[in-house]
Amino acid sequence: MSLIRVEHLGVSYGAHQALHNVGLTVEPNEIVTVVGPNGSGKTSLLRAIVGAIPLTAGTVDKKPDLRIGYVPQRLHVDPTLPITVERFLRLPNGVDKQTLDTALERAGVPDIASRQMSQLSGGQLQRVLLARALANGPDLLLLDEPTQGLDQQASAAFYRLIEKVRRETECSVLMISHELHVVMAASDRVICLNGHVCCQGSPDIVSSAPEYRALFGSGTGGALALYRHEHDHSHDGDCDHDHSPKEAAE
Repeated sequence: MSLIRVEHLGVSYGAHQALHNVGLTVEPNEIVTVVGPNGSGKTSLLRAIVGAIPLTAGTVDKKPDLRIGYVPQRLHVDPTLPITVERFLRLPNGVDKQTLDTALERAGVPDIASRQMSQLSGGQLQRVLLARALANGPDLLLLDEPTQGLDQQASAAFYRLIEKVRRETECSVLMISHELHVVMAASDRVICLNGHVCCQGSPDIVSSAPEYRALFGSGTGGALALYRHEHDHSHDGDCDHDHSPKEAAE
């Protein structure tokens, strides 16, 4: 059974239609990445899935009792606010010490529970946000451009960590990213979004699709060689040829 099934989804802000006729699924134990240019509706899609914004059309069906962990794009921490990592992770409903320590270890920052949130580097902060999302044992992780502001090395390390988390916890991952150079190697399935789904499928199929190249060019053709992906790509590609490259770029 699919964890998430989105059908004919539409989202509008006043007269502006951000998303129309979007369909996708997230299956158990897979990493799905949504890519698209600025303004393509990526963040709106995640917000629609979690119910943070109303739909103007379509449906979002979730597996019963689905547990979702959400990692936001960024979190501003007031430098004058005295709050430790441990205290932050215990808000609002609290987790026990063992769960907290396990989540921090899985996120790759096992020794910073006593650190002040305001003293964390950008990479450490993102891993703390990941630990918070993991603390409740999610079936599905949603990540909204989790490596924005990190350098390439830190970004690649974060994506490898996500793969490790998926293997250890068997959760699924749906994430938004603008970093094509690692996304195409770190995902089981890629969805190319530009107000609608232009193309989707395994990374090698999407990277060669005309709809994808109309948006991003062919500069990421060697990205799949950057990392060895241990999970067999078993998903068939599905490119929406109802939309021409010219239409996809508009």
